[in-house]
Amino acid sequence: MQMSQERKSSKLKPQAEKWEEDLPEKYDLQQPTAPRLIRVNEINDIWMEIPRHENITWLGTWVISIGSLIFISLNYFFLSLPDFFSEMTSDNKIEVLLLNFSFISLSLFFSRMALFVPRGTPVRLNRKRQKVYVYEHQRSIWPWMRWPTVIKVFDWTDIHGEMLMYSGRYDYGHRLSCAVCKRGTYEVIDRFLLSYTAGDNRMIRGLWNHCCLYMQYKPVPETPLLTRKPLSWTPVNTIRWPEDLDKESKTAPE
Repeated sequence: MQMSQERKSSKLKPQAEKWEEDLPEKYDLQQPTAPRLIRVNEINDIWMEIPRHENITWLGTWVISIGSLIFISLNYFFLSLPDFFSEMTSDNKIEVLLLNFSFISLSLFFSRMALFVPRGTPVRLNRKRQKVYVYEHQRSIWPWMRWPTVIKVFDWTDIHGEMLMYSGRYDYGHRLSCAVCKRGTYEVIDRFLLSYTAGDNRMIRGLWNHCCLYMQYKPVPETPLLTRKPLSWTPVNTIRWPEDLDKESKTAPE
């Protein structure tokens, strides 16, 4: 009965949405799942970089973007015909203008998603500094706004692992979330994902154990389970670290 009650809520407050399980404390050397990487960009004696690939069909962003552009072009063609717009009532003109604005916004949103959203935004773990560097691209549903990139830097000692469970039609499986807490407490001040959805929860537990052991200078496997990059459909690499943080995250303190 006590075990059942423990599973109902997290020790971390506030509890994460979709929470399923608190993962073992990071200094526990007897975690039940063997360490394993899902994907990795780089791993060496100083730092490790883990890519985070979203469960998005990027081809769909291109299809919707191109479809919206075709609609706008056809609509502009008809509006440019003699007397086409002038013969409309005021209400019809407003409806047409609003419809065009909506499709322009939709096209711009999906064009930005297709061309400029970084794929596989990384997290770097620097064990010499005991720091974690999280590359976050903050996009908005409003395409006319700036979508900034923010690098968050956390102390490894303040991070706790938790497993989330998603059960949507197109996103079913487990995620590894990292909760950043006030020093010495379970009071959460920030969260970030270390892995998007994986079908097998052992992959999530194994990745957490791998990170924990790596940050303690313990031997860990360096070959990931998945070595092939997901198809991105983007023509350019849009991940660009600020020069100072790029250097700091890949070097030991002097």
